[in-house]
Amino acid sequence: MSTPYPFPLLIHHLLHTPLAQAPDQEIVYADKSSYDYRELVRRIGRLGSALTGLGVKPGDTVAVLDWDSHRYLECFFAIPMIGAVLHTVNVRLSPEQILYTINHAEDDVLLVHGDFLPLVEAIADRIERDVKIVALTEGAASEKLSIEGEYEALVADADPDFPFEDFDEETRATTFYTTGTTGDPKGVFFSHRQIVLHTLGIMLALNWTARHARFHRDDVYMPITPMFHVHAWGVPYGATLMGVKQVYPGRYEPDVLFDLIEKHGVTFSHCVPTILHMLLSHPRAESVDLSGWKVIIGGAALPQGLARRAMELGIDIFTGYGMSETCPYLCSATLDGEKIDAVIDEQVAVRCKTGRPGPMVDLKVVDPEGREVPHDGTSAGEIVVRSPWLTQGYFKNPEAGAELWRSGYLHTGDIAVVDEEGYLQITDRLKDVIKSGGEWISSLELENIVSQVEGVGEVAAIGIPDEKWSERPMLIVVPAAGAEVTEEAVKASIQAYADRGVLSPWAVPERVEIVDAIEKTSVGKIDKKLLRQRYG
Repeated sequence: MSTPYPFPLLIHHLLHTPLAQAPDQEIVYADKSSYDYRELVRRIGRLGSALTGLGVKPGDTVAVLDWDSHRYLECFFAIPMIGAVLHTVNVRLSPEQILYTINHAEDDVLLVHGDFLPLVEAIADRIERDVKIVALTEGAASEKLSIEGEYEALVADADPDFPFEDFDEETRATTFYTTGTTGDPKGVFFSHRQIVLHTLGIMLALNWTARHARFHRDDVYMPITPMFHVHAWGVPYGATLMGVKQVYPGRYEPDVLFDLIEKHGVTFSHCVPTILHMLLSHPRAESVDLSGWKVIIGGAALPQGLARRAMELGIDIFTGYGMSETCPYLCSATLDGEKIDAVIDEQVAVRCKTGRPGPMVDLKVVDPEGREVPHDGTSAGEIVVRSPWLTQGYFKNPEAGAELWRSGYLHTGDIAVVDEEGYLQITDRLKDVIKSGGEWISSLELENIVSQVEGVGEVAAIGIPDEKWSERPMLIVVPAAGAEVTEEAVKASIQAYADRGVLSPWAVPERVEIVDAIEKTSVGKIDKKLLRQRYG
């Protein structure tokens, strides 16, 4: 007797819609190759066949070390679709950290771009499992490593009609590693169900404003967030579901990115502030038409100075908020109603907020006793959250997972306030907050003020030890290209806010350092841990 199909929430079901509605749409890799969605699905089938031929079975782990490419997109689907686990390796970690993640994730196969074969060679004799290695790029060779084959050759010889079977939607689909201030990287993992629900959630969130921040079928999508970083914030899954034109840039180089934006008419991207700062500081930012480009900024606070510069170039810029453990989407700072017609300063103030919670996101800001703080724009607390796509813990680290989920909510470690309209504004990370003489000083507020000083390119605020006050704030400032910035000008800008009563006089720092560059983490965030070590 026939029974209803239960339709489990599996990643392979995301491919039905583009085949039905946009089979001829194009997927481009850095102008090196392109194909349509029909060929994408065929190549996903071929990759499933090839991996199975290498002995990969459900429950095995396949790691990818690559730049952003069409190959990576194929891996986003084919690896979890055969019941295996996709390990997106953060290629910007140190070799020792990468070795740790390969061993901890228990990788069985490594798919390696030629640029990263020397890295794998250097750690190969300490990889604990007998891994198989596939070269992702043609002509990549190694005298030390045993290469099973080259990706394109394996895919070309494989069957495009691989039978992807259904299985439990709670099956682990992906694993990646997030670094903290101390200890080894922690493995964050997500199931098929969580990734599918996250995909539907972000697509809804990006389509419920009327006049901006919309991601739709006519957009041209190009990620500028590495695909190893929280599945490029999950947007490639949504872009594929919608069947939009997708452009994968390879390694992030300003001229390449501008060429692709110009040639393909890119209209939707996402990145961290430092990447956008790199692009808007480039001479071509003045000559390439960026009007109509929608950009989500996440991973760190969006400085108002950078947002204003982007808007002046016609970019529809807004903040998105989440973290590795949340898949990552939680909030977005979009404009409703008349706010979209407000003057630029008023728009910037909203676009740079942390945002309002998205669909199916149960988010609260609570005090140390777990009580929700008033929505008055001044009462601060920690953001805690529940949603159907949050990680359930850390891989092989139940103690850290229990700490993450204490009290039944995921604890983000972010300190925020909520205003009367429900917009969150993060004021600091718990680990970054500056506590001086018993008072909290917001590093993000200091950074936001200084980012608007003429000639400032980048700024970081940190707390440094003080014998009398425990900590005092310090600013590290990078001038914009060709500009000059003085310590006096920076201090004066903060003092002006204090004189107007907008900022506590206690927040005015005694120390400002003008430097050529600020160190970044592996995902492009300002490395405050390193800065505290250096200056503290």
